[in-house]
Amino acid sequence: MDTIASSAILNDGIIDGRLAARMVRKDVKQDVLSLRAEGIHPRVAFIRVGDDPASEVYVGAKVKACGWVGIRSEHVHLPDGTTQEELAGVINELNDDKETDAVLIQLPLPDSVGTKAALNLINPLKDVDGFHPTNLGGLLAGHGPLEPCTPSGVMRLIEMMGLNLVGKHAVVVGRSVIVGRPLAAMLARAHATVTLCHRHTANLKDHVRQADVLVVATGVTGLIRGDWIKPGAYVFDVGITRCEDGKLRGDVRFDEALERAAGITPVPGGVGPMTIARLLENTVRCARLVRGLQEPSIHRA
Repeated sequence: MDTIASSAILNDGIIDGRLAARMVRKDVKQDVLSLRAEGIHPRVAFIRVGDDPASEVYVGAKVKACGWVGIRSEHVHLPDGTTQEELAGVINELNDDKETDAVLIQLPLPDSVGTKAALNLINPLKDVDGFHPTNLGGLLAGHGPLEPCTPSGVMRLIEMMGLNLVGKHAVVVGRSVIVGRPLAAMLARAHATVTLCHRHTANLKDHVRQADVLVVATGVTGLIRGDWIKPGAYVFDVGITRCEDGKLRGDVRFDEALERAAGITPVPGGVGPMTIARLLENTVRCARLVRGLQEPSIHRA
């Protein structure tokens, strides 16, 4: 990896997720070209149910990113009121489709369908988001072939910045199966000492103040105050909320935290771009897994 580009990821205390994502996409594009030379053209299907505006934006961003690296994509948009059986039919069809290497269900789903039941239907080898119990179990067992994109995106940022986690105290605020719990496992795998906090944690600020590495993923705007941050800590803000003034903000009070942290991800432009970059990597990985081919050459933290 280019040393100058790597050092630019952290600039004046701000961790540039957009730059890091561009570097990852460059590697993915090369791997896609290698696959195409073997007659394999990776393809991912995005399933969106209902008309949630944010979901539409997120899927659009993922489709655009696929185009940048040469991955084929399909946006399957199902209407509000879609039943569990109808969604299951679409998932099973994509599971059986030899032209589709990866399948993603855009969350959240409407009340008419159950999220857990839908995610469990995806072929684990095509589970590009890494949410199937088989893949989550593989993560907890050591190293699953497909791991959730947002937590693995955080880990990749940490690696690209050259941060050594051995013996460091990592605090994760938020225990969702999408981010918090898998990330805690990844941090522990990297030999950090991990504290996992949630809405019932007593004296949250006292835990946060001990963190050498802090990751916040709650969706509660401005939850973490700047004076909670340990001087010299690295802060990864996964939360993103559109506020009444139309601006996107994270779970950490950015300006306050920037005064104390050695590095912090902005919202937007921090963890989000790396989530999509890891999705692209996982799509390439799915293309190989479903064919029983060797692990892709692109790097994985």
